[in-house]
Amino acid sequence: MTPDDPTTTPPRARAAPHPFSVALLLADARLPGGGHAHSASLEPALRGGLPAAEVPAWMAGRATTVSLVEAGTAVVAARLLADAPPGPPDSPATAQGLDALVRAWSARTPSRALRDASRLLGRGYLRVARALYPGSGAVRAVVVHETRRGTGTVPRAVVMGAIAAAAGLPPEDVVRLTVYDDAQTAASALLKLEPLDPLAPARWVLDACAAAEEHVLRVAACATPEDVPASGAPLTEGWAEAHALTTQRLFRA
Repeated sequence: MTPDDPTTTPPRARAAPHPFSVALLLADARLPGGGHAHSASLEPALRGGLPAAEVPAWMAGRATTVSLVEAGTAVVAARLLADAPPGPPDSPATAQGLDALVRAWSARTPSRALRDASRLLGRGYLRVARALYPGSGAVRAVVVHETRRGTGTVPRAVVMGAIAAAAGLPPEDVVRLTVYDDAQTAASALLKLEPLDPLAPARWVLDACAAAEEHVLRVAACATPEDVPASGAPLTEGWAEAHALTTQRLFRA
């Protein structure tokens, strides 16, 4: 018998990845979470009349409005779920908190088409969350919440918050990750919608992130559903509703 004999040596505990590594994984377009089916509202915008030359300004505007609603929702979800126990998540306070947070998010996302798209993304992210953190109380609480409320009822931002809580991702990084993911989703979609140099959208993604940077600390401080920013984009909402009625489209939203 040797010390390295796998039949006699107790299995080592799996090392936890660094939160930054988790952020990199979530920001990777190759993650099988369903994001490839969405354009972060860019296709509806282009089809609605937005000139391609104005996409950089549109991305920066989105990073300081809609993206902050998503980021604030994720931050509050992470705080709400940070202390969720690994056992059966049957806390009425947690359920009520999630309900209040989803209502706050819904009120700040008037377009039903965009809410439906976010919930569809939430289903994909929840699969990722369950695979990465099967023993997490935060993830399990969201799974139970969706089971009780109905499949496909949890928006992506809430699931992102659960993953952040499970991974120990700092609030500031949750905000930056959400903004980046939104901008990068639009940039990836643009390459399928308009012929242009692939390096151009990469610059625009960084510009959008830079535009949101002055808001990071404020959004990272969100602690209750009422704190979630209420910065919307009415024209984007209208384009999304019209896009939902079309039959010829590359992306759902």
